[in-house]
Amino acid sequence: MQILAERIAPLEPPHPPEAAAHLAALMPKGWSGPALRLFRLWARHLPMAEALRGVGRYVFAGTLAPRDRELLILRICARCDCEYEWGVHAVFFPARVGLAPELVAATRSAAADDPVWPARDALLVRAADELHDRATLSEPLWRELAVHWDDTQLLELLLIAGFYHLVSYTANATQLTREPFAARFPDAS
Repeated sequence: MQILAERIAPLEPPHPPEAAAHLAALMPKGWSGPALRLFRLWARHLPMAEALRGVGRYVFAGTLAPRDRELLILRICARCDCEYEWGVHAVFFPARVGLAPELVAATRSAAADDPVWPARDALLVRAADELHDRATLSEPLWRELAVHWDDTQLLELLLIAGFYHLVSYTANATQLTREPFAARFPDAS
């Protein structure tokens, strides 16, 4: 596997006061060590970073169940081939939200109709795939999703899919180095 140089380096400590305050607000209580590389990359442009922080805060405070949110994020990042963000989420969230390791791995390798997916999860996987491939949802899938999620949650689903495309585009295009603790794609060599 070829190691690529980062095209834009994340900020390195010590940070200017404004950047330090921004980064401290993003990391969970008790976090030791530097903020995530993605956050330090965005902190190079604080007005943009603050705007993105607002969206990110909403992603984690919305009405979509955390397990649904994480399954959707993992599938979006896998479809975007974004090992950076997939790896962070694969390590940090699944146990907290009740997402089994085989389903985490399946976000990278299993088709939406694979029997590994419980029926409700398969709908989220299909939604991630359709949004990724077509930038919309088919009418049949929309109707199926609407049986399980209300209008607010459907809007959140769309926001999360779009936001994690943005995250994936940023990490991939800047060739952001993986976090030391992050998981690798199951098919990585």
